[in-house]
Amino acid sequence: MWWGPTIEAPDPSALASFYSRLLDWPVAHEEPGTAIVPAPGGSTFLVFQQADDYQRPVWPPVDGEQRPMMHFDIQVGDLDEAVAEATALGAELCPSQFRENVRVMLDPAGHPFCLCLDEE
Repeated sequence: MWWGPTIEAPDPSALASFYSRLLDWPVAHEEPGTAIVPAPGGSTFLVFQQADDYQRPVWPPVDGEQRPMMHFDIQVGDLDEAVAEATALGAELCPSQFRENVRVMLDPAGHPFCLCLDEE
């Protein structure tokens, strides 16, 4: 059995490549309109699917604009280092931040994701 979310993107191969480099997981499959990045062990996948009418989400939400439908939380050991790495890969630091130990980032397609400091 396997499972995973499907994320819409204007360029699924480019977004799969971003998450592949960010998470250090391989891109295992690409075909026109679809790219798949499996987690280690292979039972969980991130699937990136072509959306020709893609609307970049707005974070924080704004009335009348496309809201994010989901986001990833990624645990990191060094928040500043993780932000720098994600930015170097093409992410943006969201101008609105709400917690000291979390950084909200936007992937190249505008999906928010959170880098969460592992404080243990």
